[in-house]
Amino acid sequence: MESDRKRVPRLRQLTNVERATSRKASESWQMFTIMAEFIDAAERLSEIRPAVSMFGSARIRPGDPYYEITVDIARRLSDEGFSVISGGGPGIMEAANKGAYEGRSPSIGLNIELPREQASNTWQNISLSFRHFFARKVAFVKYADAYVVLPGGFGTLDELSEVLALIQTGKTRRIPVILVGAQFWSGLLDWFRDTLVGQGLVDAEDMHLLQLIDDPAHIVEAIFTFYEARDIVPEETEHPHRSFL
Repeated sequence: MESDRKRVPRLRQLTNVERATSRKASESWQMFTIMAEFIDAAERLSEIRPAVSMFGSARIRPGDPYYEITVDIARRLSDEGFSVISGGGPGIMEAANKGAYEGRSPSIGLNIELPREQASNTWQNISLSFRHFFARKVAFVKYADAYVVLPGGFGTLDELSEVLALIQTGKTRRIPVILVGAQFWSGLLDWFRDTLVGQGLVDAEDMHLLQLIDDPAHIVEAIFTFYEARDIVPEETEHPHRSFL
C-alpha cells in the first residue's frame, strides 16, 4: 500500500533549512576537491611513463631485508628507465622512493593525509598530496605499467586486490603484478589456489595474473619480458576513457 512505503526525505525536504543548505554546500565543495586531485595527478603524471608502482608496509624500517631489497629493485628499475611510484611515506614507500631517487628516472610519491604513520619522505622528485584514498588509488593504477608488491598490511592488500580485480574484470589493461617475499606471500597464494580456485570463486587462469619473484634482477627482467610481446603504450581498446578511469 502507498501509505506503507518508506518515506526518505530529500535534501531540500529537510525541515532544518539552514542545516540542509550547509550540508549541500559541504558535499558540493568535496566534489570539487576530488576533481582537483584528479586534475593535478593528470597534469603532473601523464608524461611519466613507463612507470612501476611499488607497495609495502609503512612499518618496515631501514636495515630490514625487505627495506633493502626494495631500494635495490627501485634503483634497478629507475636505471632501466622506469619511473617509480610509491605512497610517499615511510617504510617500503620510502625505500622505493630512495632507490628511484638514486637512479636515473623520476621518483614519485603519492602522499595521503593520515592521522598516523604517513609522513612524506624526502626522496621524491615529484610529490603529490591526496585527501581522498580512491583518487590516489586511481593514480597508482592509471600511470603504472607494472605493480611490485612487498610485504605489508591492510593497505597493501587493498592495493593488490584492487588491481587484480580491475585486471580480472577488464576494467584496466593487463600489467605485470609481481609479489616479492616468497615466505610472506606463499600462505596467501596457497589460500587463493585451495579456497578461491577450489570453490570456483576465481578461475584457475586468474592465478597467472600474479608472479612471485624474489631476485631484483629477475623482477626487472620479468617486466621487460612481458612487454616484449606487446607495446608498453596502452592499445586503443585499453584507453583510460574506456576503463574505470
